[in-house]
Amino acid sequence: MLAGKVAFISGGGGGIGSAAARAFAQAGAAVVVADVMADRAEAAARSVTEAGGQALAVTMDVTSDDSVAAGVAAAVARFGRIDFLYNTAGGTDPADGPVTEVPLEAFDRTINLDLRGTFLCCRHAIPHIIAAGGGAVINMSSGAALRGANPAHCYSAAKGAILSLTRALAGHYAKQGVRVNCIASGRVMTERVIRTFGTLEEAAVPGRDPQDPVNRMKEYPFWIGDPEHIAATAVFLASDAARMITGATIPADGGRSAY
Repeated sequence: MLAGKVAFISGGGGGIGSAAARAFAQAGAAVVVADVMADRAEAAARSVTEAGGQALAVTMDVTSDDSVAAGVAAAVARFGRIDFLYNTAGGTDPADGPVTEVPLEAFDRTINLDLRGTFLCCRHAIPHIIAAGGGAVINMSSGAALRGANPAHCYSAAKGAILSLTRALAGHYAKQGVRVNCIASGRVMTERVIRTFGTLEEAAVPGRDPQDPVNRMKEYPFWIGDPEHIAATAVFLASDAARMITGATIPADGGRSAY
């Protein structure tokens, strides 16, 4: 489906990112696994090559313009092109909270990682996607950006900005053959989420998880998923099967933003 194409994945050593690396490779693409942690990038790339795919591990800090430029240059030097950019790098800050209480440092860190990181990767990768004849950008947002009810106000602001950035990029680069879409996910059981909230069984302990996932899943049984579910959505959005979709936000959140 994606044979002969090259996918650049920021945060590629993380839960969603590493699942995406495998999924894009299984669809036939060569994969660039970019992550701030070299060991994670190398492990994710190794899992692709051991399965018979092509992969390059790149150590890259998405908050640094020079680092992103170097990471993209390394990808082009190795594979000669970039067709897809999947921005999975991002996360929450433990100090995040209501706007009247959260430390400004937490706001700065969150905006820097989630929004600036997405912006910089698009800044440096999109020219190469255009040079390759067009392709796709997939950004990661969150259901928190759609509901407006999340007490993590820094994270909600950053992920909401990514929705607007996605629409702006889609409109600007459509004539150059670049589609830009966004995935707004529900809870994805990555290692980071499990460390924060515990497994579903652990999160059910009173007081452990303020979002009360057990009762919430009675109403939204599809709210919690695995990294592979999000990765599959990203591969679809990169593929020709999604050629009519751009500027869209796909809410993979089990319906929480709908009802």
